[in-house]
Amino acid sequence: LPPSRGTQARRGVVFPVAAGRVPGGGGGWGADMALSLGEGGGGSRLRRQLESGGFAAGEYVKQLSQQSDGDRDLQEHRQRIQALSEETAQSLKRNVYQNYRQFIETAREISYLESEMYQLSHILTEQKGIMEAVTQALLLQADRDDPALGARRAAAADPFLPLSGKDAAANEEGRQRTLTTLLEKVEGCRDLLPESPGKYLVYNGDLVEYDADHMAQIQRVHAFLMNDCLLVATALPNRRGAYRYDALYPLDGLAVVNVKDNPPMKDMFKLLMFPESRIFQAENAKIKKEWLEVLEETKRNRALSEKRRLEQEALPRPAPTPPESTNPFDEDEDEEEEDEPSAEEEVVDLSLEWIQELPEDLDVCIAQRDFEGAVDLLDKLNEYLADKPVSQPVKELRAKVDERVRQLTDVLVFELSPDRSLRGGPRATRRAVSQLIRLGQSTKACELFLKNRAAAVQTAIRQLRIEGATLLYIHKLCHVFFTSLLETAREFETDFAGNNGCYSAFVVWARSSMRMFVDAFSKQVFDSKESLSTAAECVKVAKEHCKQLSEIGLDLTFIIHALLVKDIKGALQSYKDIIIEATKHRNSEEMWRKMNLMTPEALGKLREEMRSCGVGNFDQYTGDDCWVNLSYTVVAFTKQTMAFLEEALKLYFPELHMVLLESLVEIILVAVQHVDYSLRCEQDPEKKAFIRQNASFLYETVLPVVEKRFEEGVGKPAKQLQDLRNASRLMRVNPESTTSVV
Repeated sequence: LPPSRGTQARRGVVFPVAAGRVPGGGGGWGADMALSLGEGGGGSRLRRQLESGGFAAGEYVKQLSQQSDGDRDLQEHRQRIQALSEETAQSLKRNVYQNYRQFIETAREISYLESEMYQLSHILTEQKGIMEAVTQALLLQADRDDPALGARRAAAADPFLPLSGKDAAANEEGRQRTLTTLLEKVEGCRDLLPESPGKYLVYNGDLVEYDADHMAQIQRVHAFLMNDCLLVATALPNRRGAYRYDALYPLDGLAVVNVKDNPPMKDMFKLLMFPESRIFQAENAKIKKEWLEVLEETKRNRALSEKRRLEQEALPRPAPTPPESTNPFDEDEDEEEEDEPSAEEEVVDLSLEWIQELPEDLDVCIAQRDFEGAVDLLDKLNEYLADKPVSQPVKELRAKVDERVRQLTDVLVFELSPDRSLRGGPRATRRAVSQLIRLGQSTKACELFLKNRAAAVQTAIRQLRIEGATLLYIHKLCHVFFTSLLETAREFETDFAGNNGCYSAFVVWARSSMRMFVDAFSKQVFDSKESLSTAAECVKVAKEHCKQLSEIGLDLTFIIHALLVKDIKGALQSYKDIIIEATKHRNSEEMWRKMNLMTPEALGKLREEMRSCGVGNFDQYTGDDCWVNLSYTVVAFTKQTMAFLEEALKLYFPELHMVLLESLVEIILVAVQHVDYSLRCEQDPEKKAFIRQNASFLYETVLPVVEKRFEEGVGKPAKQLQDLRNASRLMRVNPESTTSVV
């Protein structure tokens, strides 16, 4: 394009130039652009220009187009901006990474601080409990020293404790009236809460129950706290002030836990009643605090009253004076009875501190999963009460303890259930099994342990990947199964060393596990129609792994034989049918000609194959050059029959003796009958002599080798093979007949 006023033309691109604003001209965007496109300091100037607060992208591009001297300048400027963009992105990535590292470090410090705060809170709670226990013990000691002072203190501390008989009757009547009035509003609790003189209402109020897992609101409830239990009732929708019974929890087995506020979930506390827990929300923080305090105080008073009752029951009571008898013969009997101490007069001291706190200690051990500590406490109690008489207080204590034993047993059973994680091997179950055995639950422990291990073995087998190569998969399957079985047996021997009656259960379990293994084994080996050689290798691998169990005195070889015999029989018969069909097909195309192997290498290879089959005198059947004085059909039959025998001997065990022997006889009869038939039918003297040479090879070389190898593999001679060879030697040829009888 020709140059014109107000334009510049270069390299086929037209750029408008504003009047009076030439590249490198004075002031404004033009000057900035000239500086920005310069080589020295252009990058920093361009960055400052792009970072300026008054930067306008449209104006910038317009000025750049006017001042640029062709498309090359624009491309260079574009590259500078692109480089600046990449540099800015890298800087931003570095800053983000640095901030991310600082964030992680800060979060870690916050986590450490939070754990320390929890520990500090726990320590303060323990110190508070210790101080309250010390104070309570001092008050009890002071009450024993000065009963009058104790009575005055109790009256001042407990407004429900009267000072006179008249006040006591009025106060007791007011308590009963209040409790009766409130409980009349709750449907279905009359039979569950029998009226008793000592029961009274301590506190009550409305609460909202939330789901413990998802923190979703469930229902509105009204809780009635009495001096020995907590009643929870749900509000009836159509009757204001009326409730329906929901649950009743004794204070002895109730634990109260404060729930940390996490907006919008706040003013909550949790009630633990093994094995369940419930979360309630109070109306505000003040009511929540009142609930926590009154629950703890009521539980403490309940424990103290129970302790005092047991102490009073433990005190010796004077025996009632029997009426005077006028029978003179009773005097001698009374004297004999006085000489013998009565077991009923012996008093069991249950006022020991560890006995009083035993139920709560068991609850704590179960909640903290300290199973060993719980069983140790039970053993200590049983040892203490072993030689003590069974009195009413002992029965009550036993009832409370038995309830905890059931809870502990349920937890241990859940630990051994297959629904739990199966990782960790059999040793992961040792803790729960040992504690169940200590609780006298050996049979249940054995059953649960074996179920857990069966599920673990089944899961391990299912997780195996089915590889393309069958033998590789079988190696992995055998390794996983027999290793698990061996580990389970060793762990069983460790856990149940003193329980000989459980070993029969383990043997039954091992048999069922072996059946599961054989199902997976057969599905991969026999159902997929693998070759006999592959099946033989797989069975050999399984037998070798099974022999490893003899290290611990466990022999399951006969079980795997019994479970595999059906599949192996089917494989042998199937392969026998294949050989017979192949032999018959070759017989139908038989021309009775010598083999010409063409090359010495092929002849040498055939010699090695026949030598590996056990035919040591094969050289006498070779001729000049590369000729073999045998028929191709006879040579192929020999190799196939010996290969079948070798693979079948790898699968052999006594139950398969007759199957293998009958299969061999059927295969050999096909070849023998073909040779006999050919001798009867052939008229050419030269071919007839060649057929006799092949028959001699079969009768005098192949059949003896088959007999010898069978006897070596089985351990005893086969009479059927001997009879077959002898009958073949005595065979008579009748030229008039076209049939053969062996």
